[in-house]
Amino acid sequence: MKMRTCAVAGMFYPRDPSHLEQLLNKFFSGSGAPVDAKGIVAPHAGYIYSGEVAARAYAAIPPDFSGTFVVIGPSHRGYMTAVSLVSWETPLGVIDTDAEFVAALDIECDEFSHADEHSLEVQMPFVKFRFPRAQIAPVMMGEQDRQSATVLAGKILSAVKATGRDVRVVASSDFSHYVPEARARENDLYAIEPLERLDTEEFYRRIEERMVSACGYGPIAAMAAVCRALGATKGNLIRYSTSGEVTGDHLEVVGYAAIAVI
Repeated sequence: MKMRTCAVAGMFYPRDPSHLEQLLNKFFSGSGAPVDAKGIVAPHAGYIYSGEVAARAYAAIPPDFSGTFVVIGPSHRGYMTAVSLVSWETPLGVIDTDAEFVAALDIECDEFSHADEHSLEVQMPFVKFRFPRAQIAPVMMGEQDRQSATVLAGKILSAVKATGRDVRVVASSDFSHYVPEARARENDLYAIEPLERLDTEEFYRRIEERMVSACGYGPIAAMAAVCRALGATKGNLIRYSTSGEVTGDHLEVVGYAAIAVI
């Protein structure tokens, strides 16, 4: 069976299943009650830096969810938007890809471009751990401009209509990269604020205005557009933190946010 094997296990998160499970149990133990989010923003850094924030995002979805996670991550290596049709390996077991839904997306499949991309892989252990019956639809996003986000959102909505799937959308993104903590916090929260009303146009404007180095702004906008079309009315910032809270280095931090769209 063809499979997308782990590329960053042992670097971004533990390769040992018992260690990984122990860590995820710790992350989820402090999470609040689910709010049945239709979509979330979750970071994709190393778990020691952003794992607790990511768990807070996933905890907004009821653990008995057994539908399809549309996981959208940015391409860090310059590849174009592409889907993956194979199953994905995690240290906790294999996650099945919803091949029918992925085919309905009408997006080019390119397994090679997915092979080393961490923005999607880092999300998969969270899905496997908390939602063991769920499937995935992995989407790596290349161009992230507003038009590309609108087109991707339309394809996802068309696939939902064609397949009748119950979906939740994950936008994989970190926020500011390698700037002083005070600046990261100010600019990131400024950019996130329009998402409280799912205003993606203003979100893009603020990202550009402050030159916020969020790596997955396109996936965030696409996720918000899909959720709005499916009846969501607002985004809730659940948790914001920076790498400085872990490393003690507050001069060059990366920002992380957990956002639930409901």
